[in-house]
Order: sequence, then C-alpha cells, then structure tokens
Amino acid sequence: MRVFIYKMLIVGITVFLIYEFTIGKQIALFKDRADILISKEGRRDGVQKLRNEMTKAVNKERYLSKEDAILLNKFINKIKKELKEAEN
Repeated sequence: MRVFIYKMLIVGITVFLIYEFTIGKQIALFKDRADILISKEGRRDGVQKLRNEMTKAVNKERYLSKEDAILLNKFINKIKKELKEAEN
C-alpha cells in the first residue's frame, strides 16, 4: 500500500510539473495579454501605440516599396475583377 501511495505521489507531481511547464505557461501568457486588452488602460495604450505607428507611416516618404506596390495593385485589380464577375 505504501508503494502505491509513493507511486501516485510521483505520478501526480510529474503530471503537475509537465502541465505547468507546457500548457500552464501558455495559458498564463494568453491571460496576461487578454487582461491588457480588456482593461481601460491597456486599450488606451494600444490606441496610442497605433496612433504613433500611423504617424510614423504618414511621415515616411514612401511607405511601400515599388515591388510591393505593384503586387498589391495587381491583387486589388484581381479582386475587383472577381467582384464584377460575381455581380453578373
């Protein structure tokens, strides 16, 4: 009986440690990020960071490289074409 109790304690501790070092850390990380998004201060900080990044982008002379602009233009034109075909 004593051996069974020792084995169960070892298995229980092992399962707990494996959980904490794998899934537990990911859940805690997700919870921390969710708390930031849910709180008023976290949303305010997020909006401020977004505004700062948008300001940096507006102040740049060229936001997209020429290759990216060409690729994006082709993609948008293809989507427009497919949407027109869907109307008919």
